[in-house]
Amino acid sequence: MELHSAARRYPPGDLAIWIFILAELGVFAVFFTVYAFTRMQHVELFNTYQQTLDQRAALINTLALITSSYFVVRAVAAIRENDRRSCVGWLSAALGMGGLFLVVKFLEYAHHFAAGVQLSTNAFYTFYFSLTFFHFMHVVLGMAILAAVALKAHRGGYSAAEYTGIETGASYWHMVDLVWLILFPLVYVMR
Repeated sequence: MELHSAARRYPPGDLAIWIFILAELGVFAVFFTVYAFTRMQHVELFNTYQQTLDQRAALINTLALITSSYFVVRAVAAIRENDRRSCVGWLSAALGMGGLFLVVKFLEYAHHFAAGVQLSTNAFYTFYFSLTFFHFMHVVLGMAILAAVALKAHRGGYSAAEYTGIETGASYWHMVDLVWLILFPLVYVMR
């Protein structure tokens, strides 16, 4: 076991995913900055329409993503112990939490659309839909990555000696969670 610990690479996973993660974080940083500046110009509008958002749904989604990240951490720990079955189970649980996030967010969107709210309703909703849907699509991609990693793990493609793919998928998934942990207070909470 000590031999594998010494062989771990930092950052974990493939270097290409870290380049991609940094690029994605840059895009989100630009989005968040433009949101903040626009909000400063229209404080009353943003405060008024922010109150139409379902903070309970957003909190459920926050807890789902934090829990999913914990499950992914457990999956990496399991494969480091050469416990392929537990690794697949933890990844499956993380996918379940990702699925919960998507369902809750879909219901939130459905509620707004049923009330006649659209992307073009006002500046607040333009940002709300743009930011949250962009993140939604990152959750979908993250789930596809985790599903591919889980399938490969199930087929015996990873072991305690080689689990770079699992760390790569985990790194992307943690980025998705990190972005939500910024997006949630920025869009749903901060006044």
